[in-house]
Amino acid sequence: MRYKGMKSRRFILLLLLAGMVLSATTWRCARPVRESQLQLGIWAAENNLWEEALFRWKKEVAARPGSAAVHNNLAVALEKKGLWAEARREYEEALRLAPDDARIKANFQGFKDNQEPPAKKAEAKTKDADEKK
Repeated sequence: MRYKGMKSRRFILLLLLAGMVLSATTWRCARPVRESQLQLGIWAAENNLWEEALFRWKKEVAARPGSAAVHNNLAVALEKKGLWAEARREYEEALRLAPDDARIKANFQGFKDNQEPPAKKAEAKTKDADEKK
């Protein structure tokens, strides 16, 4: 009898331990999906996987439409994919949400500079060079 009781206790302890391990694993996996979408988007961008970054940041914008940083990230991905009109809208939304954010301003200015026709860029460079003389 004593042997069966010991066996039962071990089994119960094993079940409790397994439950605790599963709970801890589930808790870790249940961390906010938003955070993982954002991090995956950043990772994808850092690895030049712009289609993946675009996918992740679109999900993130849907989850947090009031985040200027997320709109800025999405704008960068759209710009990299050549989706100029959509990128402009996202930059404008990011600036509407955070009008004083220097990083967003710089990104949007770079975007606008890249949108100018090549002849206009050359003209601006010539004008700048003349002014410096």
